[in-house]
Amino acid sequence: MVENWYLLQSGPGAADFNMAFDEALLESASRLCKPFLRFYSWTQRAASFGYSQKYSGMALLTLLRPLVRRPTGGGLVTHDADWTYSVVFPPGHGWYALRATESYQRVHEWIRGAFAKLSLRTELSPCRRKELPGQCFVGAEQFDLLWQGRKIAGAAQRRNRHGLLIQGSVQPPPMGLSKADWQKAMCDAAVEKWNAAWLAFEPDTTLNQRAEELVREKYSLPEYNRHR
Repeated sequence: MVENWYLLQSGPGAADFNMAFDEALLESASRLCKPFLRFYSWTQRAASFGYSQKYSGMALLTLLRPLVRRPTGGGLVTHDADWTYSVVFPPGHGWYALRATESYQRVHEWIRGAFAKLSLRTELSPCRRKELPGQCFVGAEQFDLLWQGRKIAGAAQRRNRHGLLIQGSVQPPPMGLSKADWQKAMCDAAVEKWNAAWLAFEPDTTLNQRAEELVREKYSLPEYNRHR
């Protein structure tokens, strides 16, 4: 059975807006009733860290600023030349019912399938291989995506009554591949795996206003980003 999915090409955004928009998408998941795939980038070099991490510890690990707290978990992720995406699923969807380890594995199997379409062989990490605490791309967690033995893709999740949000990063992007080709391969892989039918999505007024509100009242505020 064909399932309609929304595709959103957001383009570059400020760090606080990128995080705010993903949270706004999560809050809108049950209202909009369809899975989302969002591709976006960054207007400046930045770093993000998981919502439960301590700012003071993260600030010592990178000189990149702004340093923004994500709505999802995980450790420190630098955003310089990485490829970033988010996926959102509403309550009642099959992905929402998965355990956290299962949804984590599934999103990286999806990316592995996309890379396979581009003739790049990758594999899922069979076990945890963490070398430095708090740094997402040092070592690997189980089901991270590996290329030539090194972590190339990681993700963080948040599941609540609104839905499931997964934020992910690919870094460093493999030499010789373009971001546009990878994004198309991601869409094509979802068509094959889940019979996704892609619908271009234009954010409505409600979604845009909520994202701007979250920027003003949360993600742009030092007291929020540093509250732990």
